[in-house]
Amino acid sequence: QVQLVESGGGSVQAGGSLRLSCAASGYTYSSYCMGWFRQAPGKEREGVASISTGGDSTHYADSVKGRFTISRDNAKNTLYLQMNSLKPEDTAMYYCATVNCFDWTDLEAFPFGYWGPGTQVTVSS
Repeated sequence: QVQLVESGGGSVQAGGSLRLSCAASGYTYSSYCMGWFRQAPGKEREGVASISTGGDSTHYADSVKGRFTISRDNAKNTLYLQMNSLKPEDTAMYYCATVNCFDWTDLEAFPFGYWGPGTQVTVSS
């Protein structure tokens, strides 16, 4: 079955950087679009970024565009999210997830299928 395990979260000051990783197993990773979403306490889930099966196309929420970079290594079955210029409003639990390739650019529609347990990111001012 699909297993996704995130890592790399932590606490940083505003302006800092973190790199999240997600190890995938139990399915043909390279056949799936992938993405990240986040959820802060008391707030709805927010799609952050998505990436095509081959990694050549990416899509971002306006809130993170220019600061976050999603990438994937299909040889290692791993998904990444490089987060730069972090802001306190980026504080949330971050989840790695499979994405429906038919809707992979419509992050507001929450095109996510399976996801992992999440990794916490906390940004202090």
